Amino acid sequence: MRRLTTLLLAAALVAGLAACKKPKRASAIAQEDAAAGMRSSVHAADPKAAVQFVRGFHEVEQNSWRWTSGKFAVTLRPPATAAQKGATLVLEFALPDPIIDKVKATTLAANVNGAAIDGETYTKGGSYTYRKDVPASALQGDAVGVDFALNNFVKAGEIDARELGVIVSSVGLEAK
Repeated sequence: MRRLTTLLLAAALVAGLAACKKPKRASAIAQEDAAAGMRSSVHAADPKAAVQFVRGFHEVEQNSWRWTSGKFAVTLRPPATAAQKGATLVLEFALPDPIIDKVKATTLAANVNGAAIDGETYTKGGSYTYRKDVPASALQGDAVGVDFALNNFVKAGEIDARELGVIVSSVGLEAK
């Protein structure tokens, strides 16, 4: 009887361990699916692209856009020919008057896989397109990290509980 109990306990333990592996396998498959579904250009409100907004983005507002913090990052799939020809980084955003009134001027710069991308300085509120060339050397692989930074932004608590930078509607890499 004792031997049977031990055998049943061991079988249950093995079955339990096998069951524990299934979620890990499902998780790995989900990560692979996410990488396979990665896009070169993403809209801030697209729920399918949410995983590509890595950090520094607040929740979607008005089913259209997202506030950023002073530093924010996305992951993008380079266009097919980018590893040979390079690409163009395009960020569609708005800089609201209350933000520019508070900071006076801000410079937006980017870094793509370690390659520094020139910044642009903004001194007026409005809608803007940050459009910069990215060298082919920074666009190797199936996915690239794009880090953005503003030198001036509104700190949390000054006009909102959140840190506020710019309002992003879309970001992407365009083929040259």
